[in-house]
Amino acid sequence: MTSSDRTDELSERPALPTPPPGDTVVVPADEDPVAAAASEVFGGPPGRRALLGVGWWTAARVLAVCTIAVFALGMVQKVPCYNSGWFYGATAQYDHACYSDIPHLFTLRGIANGDFPYLHQIPGASADMKYLEYPVLTGLFMWIAGKFTPTTGGDVHREQIFWLVNAGMLLVCAVITVIALSRTHRRRPWDALLFALAPVLALDSTINWDLLAVALTAVGMALWARRSVAWAGVLLGLATAAKLYPVFLFGPLLVLCLRAGRMRDFAQAFGAAALAWLAVDLPFMIANFDGWATFYRFSQTRGIDYGSFWLILSQNGLINLDTDTVNTLITLLLGVCCLGIAWLALAAPRRPRFAQLAFLVIAAFVLTNKVYSPQYVLWLTPLAALARPRWRDFLVWQATEVLYFLAIWYNLAYNSGSSQKGLPNDWYHAAIAVHILGTLYLVAMIVRDALAPENDPVRLDGSDDPSGGPLDGAADVRVLGHRGHAAAPARYGFDKAIDGASELLGRPGHVHDAVEQGGGVA
Repeated sequence: MTSSDRTDELSERPALPTPPPGDTVVVPADEDPVAAAASEVFGGPPGRRALLGVGWWTAARVLAVCTIAVFALGMVQKVPCYNSGWFYGATAQYDHACYSDIPHLFTLRGIANGDFPYLHQIPGASADMKYLEYPVLTGLFMWIAGKFTPTTGGDVHREQIFWLVNAGMLLVCAVITVIALSRTHRRRPWDALLFALAPVLALDSTINWDLLAVALTAVGMALWARRSVAWAGVLLGLATAAKLYPVFLFGPLLVLCLRAGRMRDFAQAFGAAALAWLAVDLPFMIANFDGWATFYRFSQTRGIDYGSFWLILSQNGLINLDTDTVNTLITLLLGVCCLGIAWLALAAPRRPRFAQLAFLVIAAFVLTNKVYSPQYVLWLTPLAALARPRWRDFLVWQATEVLYFLAIWYNLAYNSGSSQKGLPNDWYHAAIAVHILGTLYLVAMIVRDALAPENDPVRLDGSDDPSGGPLDGAADVRVLGHRGHAAAPARYGFDKAIDGASELLGRPGHVHDAVEQGGGVA
């Protein structure tokens, strides 16, 4: 195909709308039927003369207040456990669905004694768990919370205060997350309301320390969206030092930067992430490598556990595999999923958005894993708000996660108590299947949006990739199959913006010239 043929083919395709000015805010009630219906409670959708975000009640402040309110509801939901369930009764914390790792690990991991994670062994530790089994930044987070916990008083009182201190610190993480989300898609700050009002934010936030990594990841993505490439890498590197999953976001960035010819940006972000991760982890690796490596060894040696489809197969006698074999199969399955995501990134008629692929790769990670703790949904919730900002699909998925949240505790109650009151294994397996199907439903919607961009809510107005940073509006360089679509983002509404920037640089029309010359198209 000649360069003129490619240009003719592009010119024959209907152009998407030209994006409105960057300071135009998208109002969910104007484009989302569920949001429009919900707005009737407050008097209906805003009119065209409504002054949104004017005065003290800016979008960021409204979102922060909503996040605090939902988080507070979650703390209220934990009251039965705070008062007694964590401390008395074999199954009380499961019967009330208010379990949390935080108060238990205060004593069990030596934080109550003032021990420094990774350097001091856990009191009474077993041979295979001598040190804290969390990544470094999470361990430091726990240790800092321990420093704000009284050293006097009974164990119950101290564990209650430790949970409250951690809840306050995690609330700060939740607010940082929602503000970062509101600033990732500049014209769509209200998409962050999906995270702020998510039921799982109330239910799961204080089970464990995952919100620390969630907040660091959200800030890193916001910085990438604002083209602060190196700082984005630093935050994602710190997020990886708090939890493993953020490192997988570099997979989507790699293939998207490869397609757009922005490998220098990728290298800068990845290099900064590696340096940030080393800055945090290297001192502990040097001081006590055995303590530092406990998290990674535990991840490898941990057997099939709650929440995974592997558990369904195992408990029904369909598989009988050792842990090494399961690890190998998980690696193969995840590798196949990542190859599929890479193909989507390189072969879709229009380059998928970063947030879309980020959700897909983390969803692949949690679905193929040998364990799915209920708080893992917090990893996906901010990404879902950016990848598919539609309330109907979001609430369908959230409903399946709430069902799973209840199912795991009632199943633990059934298996822990002598009376076997709760949810039998068969019903728990059904809840796991529902959770998997709910996540796959959202995956399917995002894949459809990537293959047919006219269905993508973010791109309805002609936007390209608001979370893409250097990728936003960039021409394609390497595309699989759709050779004539290589510069589609530049043609579909972003040509004016990019050419305007080119004129400021003294190089007008450079994107169109690249298309017409056909240079660099794979």
